[in-house]
Amino acid sequence: MNAALLAFFSIFCFFLSYLFYSRFLGKKIYRLDSNIITPAHEFKDGIDYVPTNKHVLFGHHFTSIAGAAPIIGPAIAVIWGWLPALLWVVIGTIFIGAVHDFGCLVISAKNKGHSIGDLTGNIIGKRARALFLTIIFFLTWIVIAVFAYVIATLFVQFPTTVLPVNIQIIVAITIGIIIYRTRFGILIPSIIALIILYIFIYLGVYFPVHLPAFVGGQVESWIILLFVYAFIASVLPVWLLLQPRDFINSHQLFVGLGIMYLGLFILHPPMVAPALNLGVEGGLPWFPFLFITIACGAISGFHGLVGSGTTSKQINNISDARMIGYGAMLGEGSLGLMSVLASTAGFATLAAWKSHYSSWSTAGSMDAKVGAFVNGGAYFLKEGLMLPDGFGTTLI
Repeated sequence: MNAALLAFFSIFCFFLSYLFYSRFLGKKIYRLDSNIITPAHEFKDGIDYVPTNKHVLFGHHFTSIAGAAPIIGPAIAVIWGWLPALLWVVIGTIFIGAVHDFGCLVISAKNKGHSIGDLTGNIIGKRARALFLTIIFFLTWIVIAVFAYVIATLFVQFPTTVLPVNIQIIVAITIGIIIYRTRFGILIPSIIALIILYIFIYLGVYFPVHLPAFVGGQVESWIILLFVYAFIASVLPVWLLLQPRDFINSHQLFVGLGIMYLGLFILHPPMVAPALNLGVEGGLPWFPFLFITIACGAISGFHGLVGSGTTSKQINNISDARMIGYGAMLGEGSLGLMSVLASTAGFATLAAWKSHYSSWSTAGSMDAKVGAFVNGGAYFLKEGLMLPDGFGTTLI
């Protein structure tokens, strides 16, 4: 099976769903009314409640939900074959994940920007609210811990990424000040920021950063620094760092995804992995574990926390929710789709794929899961677009 053909068909399904299905949801189910005063205007404080351009907020929301999970989950799930993983990413995104994200954002925006936990109390009762917030508290801990571990592992495994990733902090703060304090347009600063970031991607290849371990090993040391950054970013006004960083990150993500798909279409490699591979040595059955393994990239309750806890407080007009809620999830589905393709068509031969996915023990490490996507994507860039190996790996 040709991977480019599968990619085209899947993306076309995403396009049709946004064009028709999301419009139906917005008009008939969620009944979007542009006259509704959003929380960003009603409670505007310049910190959390900030009316935001829909394109900036789309980038902020998209990058907040499209982290490591839609890459790692599909990269694991292809051990059962590419067909179940691809079908779940496409169907799950269109009919479940995007509907969920769209709905959470609209419900919160229509209820003073309250989080999904508080809304549970309003709709069901105080006991349900307490139980739900307790679950959210522990699940958020888990999510933060996993994301910190994944990023720390990437920094250690690919030290060329450290410089370009962290220079984004300075660029983002500059963009935030330019947009919100000078009222300058967003187009030119965005283009300049993107150029600067890609220059540092190039420099990162020649200036890898190896963090001296000060707590345990390198991974543990990076985790501590990432937690410190997360705390500082969380207490700053959202327009100063988080929002502009996610906005410029979304440009990188779209450019990166775009050139990966371009490389895939030019190369049009075969799906070297089997369509079905259900008898995995030492493995778990595909049902129900496929639907647990691929959460982000198909359906994730975590997105409800982002949509109701953050995005709903910044939405300028309720009609923007269709683009931001439904559209951003389609973007994440495209990332999950690329993870499936990179982890199955990004290997030169079936033997190479089997050496990576022959059993749960060989495919189960963090290096193996992330490496399958990074190396597969770099393969598309190298063979399809003739980009140097090191640059492609750092870019991804």
